Amino acid sequence: MADITLNAPALFDLSGRVALVTGAGSGIGQRIAIGLAQCGADVACLDRRQDGGLAETAEHIRAAGRKVLTLTADVTDKAALFDAVARTETDLGALGIAVNSAGIANANPAEEMEEDQYQTLMDINMKGVFLSCQAEAGAMLKHGKGSIINIASMSGVIVNRGLMQVHYNASKAGVIHMSKSLAMEWVDRGVRVNAISPGYTATPMNTRPEMVHQTKDFESQTPMQRMADVNEMVGPAIFLASDASSYCTGVDLLVDGGFCCW
Repeated sequence: MADITLNAPALFDLSGRVALVTGAGSGIGQRIAIGLAQCGADVACLDRRQDGGLAETAEHIRAAGRKVLTLTADVTDKAALFDAVARTETDLGALGIAVNSAGIANANPAEEMEEDQYQTLMDINMKGVFLSCQAEAGAMLKHGKGSIINIASMSGVIVNRGLMQVHYNASKAGVIHMSKSLAMEWVDRGVRVNAISPGYTATPMNTRPEMVHQTKDFESQTPMQRMADVNEMVGPAIFLASDASSYCTGVDLLVDGGFCCW
């Protein structure tokens, strides 16, 4: 007979865990960092921003009764990332969860795109995710366990109507396949790697006044007829970070309001 003594709510409990979140100063990264803390994790928050976003994130984490460490670094700087992981383990304990949310987006017709625009985005969105995973796994593999979650995009699965962002789409497709590849490299060493691919989400970037007409297009093209609230990325992240997803690795979890079904 199957074991029916499982305590299902405990599967989502992150008490005693230590997490590192990149891009934690705003948007999806900020909300996920706070959500992990509300489920019991102590959280190191990393961002290159110095405009108060990290301090705001830290304030909410402390309000949840958890320890927090704020780190200012660029995800394209390998040494800074390895130092951030070392500081996290010194100040908070063994790293067990990582969410790599740092990234940028912009657009230009392919035939007009300057090499610098292409390369800068690729360096942050792909190289930055790889270096982050490398630094985080450097700690997790020593402990024999851990969960890494990379924030990709449905733009890595489909080509968005009307948006000329070949470099962004390619970078997010790369993050998805990178996550699957790393998952298989580390599958027998206790470290899980998964991706979350958000659909159109009401981040500060997408809710600027000049974006109102494009926002209406995003909503009309989505089966649910709305963009995601940033908070709707928190549950999927908690799932992938927790024991509730202990048999999930190499997964790309689409959170897109049904967009990729059409």
